[in-house]
Amino acid sequence: MLFNSISFLIFLPIVYGLYWWIQSWENFKHTISVQNILLLVASYFFYAYWNIWFLALLIFSTSLDYFSGLKIESSANQGKKIWFWLSICINLGLLGLFKYFNFISTNINELFENFGWTYQPMLLLITLPIGISFYTFHGLSYVIDIYNDKIKSEKNVLNYSLFVCFFPLLVAGPIERAQHLIPQLVRRKVFNRAQTINGLQQMLWGFFKKIVIADNCAVFVNQIFSDYENLNSSSLLIGAIFFSFQIYGDFSGYTDIALGTARLFGIELFNNFSYPYFSKSINEFWKRWHISLTSWFRDYIYIPMGGNRVNPIRKIINTIFVFLISGFWHGANWTYITWGFLNSIFILPKSFSEKRALIPTSKIFRTFYSGFQILTTFLTISILWVFFRSKSVYDACQYLKSLVFKWDGILPDFRGRKSALVISIIIFVFMILEWIGKSYNCPLVFTNSFKNKWLKWGFYYAIIFSILYFYRGNDQFIYFQF
Repeated sequence: MLFNSISFLIFLPIVYGLYWWIQSWENFKHTISVQNILLLVASYFFYAYWNIWFLALLIFSTSLDYFSGLKIESSANQGKKIWFWLSICINLGLLGLFKYFNFISTNINELFENFGWTYQPMLLLITLPIGISFYTFHGLSYVIDIYNDKIKSEKNVLNYSLFVCFFPLLVAGPIERAQHLIPQLVRRKVFNRAQTINGLQQMLWGFFKKIVIADNCAVFVNQIFSDYENLNSSSLLIGAIFFSFQIYGDFSGYTDIALGTARLFGIELFNNFSYPYFSKSINEFWKRWHISLTSWFRDYIYIPMGGNRVNPIRKIINTIFVFLISGFWHGANWTYITWGFLNSIFILPKSFSEKRALIPTSKIFRTFYSGFQILTTFLTISILWVFFRSKSVYDACQYLKSLVFKWDGILPDFRGRKSALVISIIIFVFMILEWIGKSYNCPLVFTNSFKNKWLKWGFYYAIIFSILYFYRGNDQFIYFQF
């Protein structure tokens, strides 16, 4: 089920109403359990609405990690290792089968052909289960933490299942940790009006990002990237910039809706974005973008490999390896791997030098210098996104080659330039609002300080009207494919 669908707008109020109705059973001691049963059933329905057959895979993955956690905790030495590696191998095996099998098989075939050998690749005609990368990483972190004695296993199968399958985060994150989410699931909730309003504000901002920004940028991005050979450099620059806002509006929009939805049920999820396009370096960008995934790779791969506590050569290898894995996590294509590698190359110089640049103390100069850093970082990120968006590494390189050398006209030459100008103005206003509200979990929170009620509600109605006006249908979220 998509957040930006009529089905969800019917589904959510029903679940929300039943959830807090159950909470009103003050003399019933099993209220929390009944609420969690409701949320788990709703989560299974939410997932099965897309494909009921893959619900069995989700339940199997959940059961595997639940029982593995119990066995790891209760076993000693060799038995502990057996259950740990069994869970790890099955989880990664399922992820590899559905997501990477065809990619690996095809590349083996190409390798054999280069040596003149005949090899018929075996390809699986299967659909990638939505959210498999996310809920697999939920289970992996849980099992690893138990194995390392950081947490105790969850004995209640209902609570653990809800930790993995809670519908706001099920298909595109954020990637939660058991020690953060499970305690919230087992405590009694008290309806909080301020928390509910804040959740609705964040949901509304998420819908604005997805429907107004991302979906409308996608129209021009698809057009420009599919016809890049025939367009000039200014058009390609706009295509790269629009994709930067498309993927940000799409993914962070999903996260805002997920966080806001969870907050309606009294649950706080991991914040996945912290205004990344205001970063002053690539290193800072990766501390603000997809934070739950970045921290996952840091805690479970980078630090166990030695992290920063190793010699410079090993640190370089560790950094590149983690970003290669991060790129491969995003998809079975060399474009994602190249994108990850290039990000690591841009990150390495600053990671070896934490010294701040010596600049004049003038406040005006510092302001302009910060603006320059933000702009150059954003443009660098936009160039790197070209590899993420392109169908192949060759297409990405040709796109960038044309971007550099095809300045045969200053004005863009793609179709729909006037409509693109309107979207550009909206993006400009959007970034101003993000800047104003960057100290809050959601920019719309700053409207709480409006003393004029008409101004406040006029602002909300303008947001709602723009969402309805620019709505283009149930466009799928980009990160559903991961």
